[in-house]
Amino acid sequence: MQIWAIQTLNSLALGGLLFLLSSGFALIFGLMRIANLTHGALFMLGAYVGATVVRAGYGMFTAAAVALVVIAIVGGIIERLILRRLSGNPQGQVLATLGLAFIIADFCLVIWGGDPIPIETPAMFQLPIQFLGISFPAYRLVILVISCIIGIALYLLLEKTRLGAMIRAGVDDMQMARAVGIPASQLFTIVFCLGAGLAGLGGTLGGPIFNAYPGLDADMLPLALIVVILGGVGSLVGTFIASFIVGFIYSFGIALVPDLAYVILFLPMVVVIAFKPTGLFGTIRT
Repeated sequence: MQIWAIQTLNSLALGGLLFLLSSGFALIFGLMRIANLTHGALFMLGAYVGATVVRAGYGMFTAAAVALVVIAIVGGIIERLILRRLSGNPQGQVLATLGLAFIIADFCLVIWGGDPIPIETPAMFQLPIQFLGISFPAYRLVILVISCIIGIALYLLLEKTRLGAMIRAGVDDMQMARAVGIPASQLFTIVFCLGAGLAGLGGTLGGPIFNAYPGLDADMLPLALIVVILGGVGSLVGTFIASFIVGFIYSFGIALVPDLAYVILFLPMVVVIAFKPTGLFGTIRT
């Protein structure tokens, strides 16, 4: 019983981290129509930045804040200096983000080396939580709570603010949004910074679970792609629900049938693409 409970909690924690990674990916894809293939690399860079801050003697949440800001700035630089120059050339933008992913991966390898760098769980969350005779890793509950809080904050941002209204208008119909005076240029930068920052935040928070290691980007990016396809492009609710679906499928697939884990993981994506290309909660975009 305890094993199943812990595995369920692991799935929820992974789902929360996938939401932090995928929500920004979905918004960038929905607004800018760019499959930002640097997103996994930004997640990995956030893990390394967080590990560096923690090893310098600062706390986990300070490291998470630093990673969020640093990776958001990196995202803004990428959007302003590279992707903007390739405006109107979607193939060039995708290839550029792919090239940047390799550059970031090699940069991390040169700066931090090839050995995994562990990130210590904050002392206050190292002891397990006891409930009904079952021990739960406290830090995984913290990740779940943080991801839900960020999900609510993003929902309020998109649904209750002027900026959110502009983002939603841009996702639905960018040409019409431009026609009514929405500053698409600034909007692209803001959304790209927000998405990159969330990826960096997820990388740091996931550090005590995954560690920072070369190849983390390649492990996480396919999961983010699956989440976006399942949830629907530009749908925050869809991304949130799909993140936990993928978290459960991946965690239990690895535990129960490791030889078929990726078959079980990718099969729902194939079915969705075949029968509902817009995703479970997506709509047709123009």
